[in-house]
Amino acid sequence: MAEHNDFGRIAEEFIASKYQKNGYTILARNWRFYPLEIDIIAEKNNEIVFVEVKARKTDYFGDPIESVSRKKKQFMVKAANEYLELNQISKECRFDIAVVLQKKDGLASEVYVNAFEPYEL
Repeated sequence: MAEHNDFGRIAEEFIASKYQKNGYTILARNWRFYPLEIDIIAEKNNEIVFVEVKARKTDYFGDPIESVSRKKKQFMVKAANEYLELNQISKECRFDIAVVLQKKDGLASEVYVNAFEPYEL
């Protein structure tokens, strides 16, 4: 398996544990509706949160959040709609983007809560 895939899994686990520590229940990880995927689906206070995790070993090429394109956001919204329909869920939802960077002393992260609204796309 490629090293970047391993780092991506580590980053997703890191972010999932942060959500859990903040009282969220993880409903799904790497949920697929081919070819779409959502990295983490969580719930807290009757709200469903769809999370895209961006992991980078360096920010040399810019802030990793900038790599989440309009098209990727549209795919997230489409996958989220499918998840909600397939599971017959009618709750408020939001879209977060979590950025994980490799630092000398470990991982650093920033979560952009409610990073975008579906109607903005």
